[in-house]
Amino acid sequence: MDANARPSDGPGVYFSGMKRVLITCIACATVVHAFAQDPERYDALIREAYALYEQKQFAESAARYSAAFQSLGWKGYPADRYNAACSWALAGVPDSAFFSLIRLAEKQDYANSRQISADPDLAALHRDPRWGTVMDLVEANKVRLTKNLDGPLAALLDSIREEDQGTRHQIDAVEAKYGRDSREMKAHWRTMREKDSTNLIVVRRILDERGWLGEDVVGRSGNSTLFLVIQHADLPVQEKYLPMMRTAVKKGNARGSDLALLEDRVLMRKGRRQIYGSQIGRDPETGEFYLHPLDDPENVDKRRAAMGLGPLEDYLKNWDLLWDPAEYRLQLPILEQRYKVINR
Repeated sequence: MDANARPSDGPGVYFSGMKRVLITCIACATVVHAFAQDPERYDALIREAYALYEQKQFAESAARYSAAFQSLGWKGYPADRYNAACSWALAGVPDSAFFSLIRLAEKQDYANSRQISADPDLAALHRDPRWGTVMDLVEANKVRLTKNLDGPLAALLDSIREEDQGTRHQIDAVEAKYGRDSREMKAHWRTMREKDSTNLIVVRRILDERGWLGEDVVGRSGNSTLFLVIQHADLPVQEKYLPMMRTAVKKGNARGSDLALLEDRVLMRKGRRQIYGSQIGRDPETGEFYLHPLDDPENVDKRRAAMGLGPLEDYLKNWDLLWDPAEYRLQLPILEQRYKVINR
């Protein structure tokens, strides 16, 4: 199961090292917000389903996924549909697994043939004649969705993405092995900054010459890479390309959820309160994570939903942080003072 159940704010956080990974699709995922009948129950059931999966209670996990889909009129996020298929397959119920996979391919344009064919959770399905049907659908989606792509440029951006994310995904492991203030950890940060600098040269040239390219030109991964590299650049670069990204979102060439992260990052670096709650800090002395100063905490989830982000409470669980808007407002003066001290 390579995908986790819920969307997250992703690699744009101030301190990277996510515990959860989203499904990777070339296609633009179908969104279910407009159809949600009971989103709170959906979220709760999805969390239960994934927890049961981790406990290897696959039949129970699959049943929770089905209950979640039922709560939304049998609709669901692509990542959840994929995970449901994994749980059904591991529970030994291929009919339900194939139902989820075929629905994912037919209704939500799933096109990642590499992921689905390599996922060990689905290995038991390979001997079933229906596996060929699923792969045919996925491959057809891939051909249809990539036929107008600038292949060489998309491949270049994919390689940049691997570099950008690869070093960040190793942060937790390096820290756990050598320590947060170790020579090895400092060397790792140095390597990451060097790669960021090299990647930024390429991405800035693309943006300056061709603008913010959409998924129809560079694919979903390539489009996301443009954002990731700018998100990891210094403040002057971010301020230069932020207006371009705002325009790209209006044209459908960038995602609102990515823009929200960049807006927050710029505000944070300018010493102002963030809007969407995407930026997580870490106290250099205690090692504790905290949510950077946030404006109007009581209404943050409304703003997040408008940009395609999930509830802040779910997001903060990635760092074992609890969310209480009233309590957070009381702590705001302390957090703002802490941020000023750390960033002197």
